[in-house]
Amino acid sequence: MAMLDLTDIHTYYGNIHALKGISITVNKGEIVTLIGANGAGKTTTLRTITGLLKPRVGTVKLDGEDIARHKANDIVYKGIAMVPEGRGIFARLTVTENLDMGAYSRNSKTEYDSDIQRIFSLFPRLKERRNQIAGTLSGGEQQMLATGRALMAHPTLLLMDEPSMGLAPVLVELIFETIQQINKEGVTVLLVEQNALMALSIANRGYVLQSGAIVLQDSAEALKKDPTVQKAYLGME
Repeated sequence: MAMLDLTDIHTYYGNIHALKGISITVNKGEIVTLIGANGAGKTTTLRTITGLLKPRVGTVKLDGEDIARHKANDIVYKGIAMVPEGRGIFARLTVTENLDMGAYSRNSKTEYDSDIQRIFSLFPRLKERRNQIAGTLSGGEQQMLATGRALMAHPTLLLMDEPSMGLAPVLVELIFETIQQINKEGVTVLLVEQNALMALSIANRGYVLQSGAIVLQDSAEALKKDPTVQKAYLGME
């Protein structure tokens, strides 16, 4: 049984039919990526999984339980956390206070202390800046903070929406190395990313979305070799 199983999902923004019957599975321990152009439905998919949007049709099953009609905060308690597009940090709070916000669903002081140390080990720069106001961090540091905040919820499934957006190439490489490290530590990852080559280089499998529908799905290696993917998303002729 898949950890996450979306079946025939139709999601709307008012009268706009954003997702048109998509079906996606993510198995425990995988990194799965969704690639596609702007407006293809990638972020809408993540928002549907997290309960920020409710599908009119279809099921979103987590470990066999349909969570499609659950409230977003209840879904966090079930083990799903998201790093949103644009980072979405609390700019006026300190680094530590932002991490605290990620841990609101936790109630064990011992586990909290352990997780804070884990985040600071994963992102040493955050430890150096733990008392700094988050809005004054660089873009790369803010992405680290957004990721750390999501991990403080102790998710089994981490959703990441455009983690490389606006970052310098050296920081993009660091973020993708970190995603791999998080995955090796036991967190399953569903990654939305416009940098298709980087995403496919670390993913096990991928789905290509176009106008709210899945047009291709395969192993990451196979998608990298697909002529359509190469031309449309990898900049190859």
